Amino acid sequence: MPFRTAISGLNASSAELRVIGNNIANAGTVGFKGSRAEFADVLPVSKLGTGTLSVGSGVQLSGVRQQFGQGNINFTNNNFDLAINGQGFFRMSENGAISYSRNGAFGLDDEGYVVNSSGLRLTGFQATNGTVTGTQGELQLSLSDNNPNTTTAITANLNLDATEVAKGVGDPALALTVAALQDDGTAYVPPRFEPPPAGSYNHATSFTGFDSLGVAHTITTYFRKTADNAWTVEMSLDNQAFVAPAEGTAITFDNTGSLITPAGPPIGTLTYAAIPVGSGAADMAYTIALEDTSQFGAAFGVNSLTQDGYTTGRLASVDVDASGVIFGRYTNGQSQALGQALLANFNNPEGLRQLGDTTWTETAASGSALVGTPGSSSLGVIQSGALEDSNVDLTQQLVQLITAQRNFQANAQVINTADQITQTIINLR
Repeated sequence: MPFRTAISGLNASSAELRVIGNNIANAGTVGFKGSRAEFADVLPVSKLGTGTLSVGSGVQLSGVRQQFGQGNINFTNNNFDLAINGQGFFRMSENGAISYSRNGAFGLDDEGYVVNSSGLRLTGFQATNGTVTGTQGELQLSLSDNNPNTTTAITANLNLDATEVAKGVGDPALALTVAALQDDGTAYVPPRFEPPPAGSYNHATSFTGFDSLGVAHTITTYFRKTADNAWTVEMSLDNQAFVAPAEGTAITFDNTGSLITPAGPPIGTLTYAAIPVGSGAADMAYTIALEDTSQFGAAFGVNSLTQDGYTTGRLASVDVDASGVIFGRYTNGQSQALGQALLANFNNPEGLRQLGDTTWTETAASGSALVGTPGSSSLGVIQSGALEDSNVDLTQQLVQLITAQRNFQANAQVINTADQITQTIINLR
């Protein structure tokens, strides 16, 4: 009687229903990968092979195959939400135990580690002073302030008005012939120069520079025309007395308005002596590059004025680029790399063993993990501020659910029919 065969069909249909039910239940699970039930027939085989009149003995579940197709990428407002567009898995660590996941819903714990909701830590390359190193480990982001940078180089692109009247050579600044004391008690050694009085120069412009402690200082540059095509440049810090450049402050132009001296190299570079700033900071010494400065018959104008210093900054936000590099953005306008996330891929991802919580671990069937940076080799790229949805197609699963239900009912009908036949035989007299 076909009871055993029908029972195997019921078991197979029941297993398929469980697989479909699990897929449907996880249709909204981030990073979930659906599975499908696969079956094989059961056929009695003797040592001499299969007879031509052999009848099958039913069906068996041959395996549950995972489907690693790409899920839809859904954008969020959290920069630490990461989606993989392409192949690969996030490499996670729990006390050194490695697992893999496509769920990129990350955040920071109280120690600065990048973790998921289960507390697993994302692994990657560490960064030192803004440079990503080759050291792999659990990603721990530095939450400390961004160190200040002293102003050492100033670049100015200006136009000096060629029609201005020369101010003469006598009074761009007044020489101090005796030692003087700065506000913090630092002694000036002659010759020092006081900032020029109003009316003794043609143009002036000011900007902010920073000392070694990140304290802002006002740097003022004075331009005084001494003759046709000839100017002097003086610079003071916080309106203090200053030292002129060792090479002098004169700059000259040719008859086309192009800067020709100081000759440099590079042309138009003035070097100023160190200036005490007090408050425990190092003396400030800087250069000003006037290479692109011109002298045309137009009004004085500052086209660009940049300096390389900045104050200290606190971490304001974090961004992740397509290659997995995590950048910290600071309140002082600076940014630096804090680390780089790694991805792993396998020769046979379907051989991975599921651990739950949308994580997997490698097996002999999957092969060893091939670890690299996002976008390299066969690995996908990172999409920041997004999560990968489950790859379950609900419409397809509902159709398969109906099919599995029909299979279950049909096998149950086989049992019912076999029971009726059995009763007929029992009732024979």
